[in-house]
Amino acid sequence: MSWGFENRLNKILPNGRAVMLAIDHGYFLGPIRGLEKPGETVKKLLPYTDSLYVTRGTLSASIPENTEKPMVLRVSGGPTVVGKDLANETIVTSIKEAIRHNVVGVGVSVFIGSNYETQTITNLAHVVTDAHQYGIPVLGITAVGKELDKRDARFLSLASRVTAEMGADIVKTYYCEDFEKVTSTCPVPIVIAGGPKFDTIREALEITYYALAQGAAGVDMGRNIWQSAHPEAMIKAIHSIVKNNYSVNEAVELYETAAHSKAE
Repeated sequence: MSWGFENRLNKILPNGRAVMLAIDHGYFLGPIRGLEKPGETVKKLLPYTDSLYVTRGTLSASIPENTEKPMVLRVSGGPTVVGKDLANETIVTSIKEAIRHNVVGVGVSVFIGSNYETQTITNLAHVVTDAHQYGIPVLGITAVGKELDKRDARFLSLASRVTAEMGADIVKTYYCEDFEKVTSTCPVPIVIAGGPKFDTIREALEITYYALAQGAAGVDMGRNIWQSAHPEAMIKAIHSIVKNNYSVNEAVELYETAAHSKAE
């Protein structure tokens, strides 16, 4: 790959570890709690992220043009939470448009096992071909839509491997029991999604810690950060695990100190 590709990939995964902040949820959920005003949501969180995962509309309308933080742009989409099937995605943003937005990477969801499996895998393959022509890394997301019961090692290892086989440079997937089976059979770095908000702060931090211990390269979290009672404290705690090898207890203590509150 070119110097430009490697440079962009290093901005997403500096020293092989990534704290990505996902704020793309509005593309299918609309003004979800915590993202009513995305620019305000991320203002105090950006210092603790390596990159922001965002749609072009939010990037253009809500993120100041003097922001130095690298951007990874979601380029697939289409259906919404009130539609018939979240898996029926197409490519909604071209690579040339992504380049005009000065992004360091692009992201595409694939829905393995859905009625739109072939369509979404093909979406990814075509984006990889186009993006790599311009030295743009691709994040492949093993989406499960509303079917959260699919999040087991057998399914996620298949989905992650297929995503990598199609050329994705980083795979975003879910943490699960026996997660090492997923990371050990995927030839590219894996970052974990937070998914729906966990019941407690400790649970989110435990998922992060165990995922890293079992081979993940980092996180691409959203709701478990900006929907928490103290978002800035939460991202500091996540950052401490990914970047500084904090234990769960150390991260909880950091959260409580930053939040001036007990972790719930």
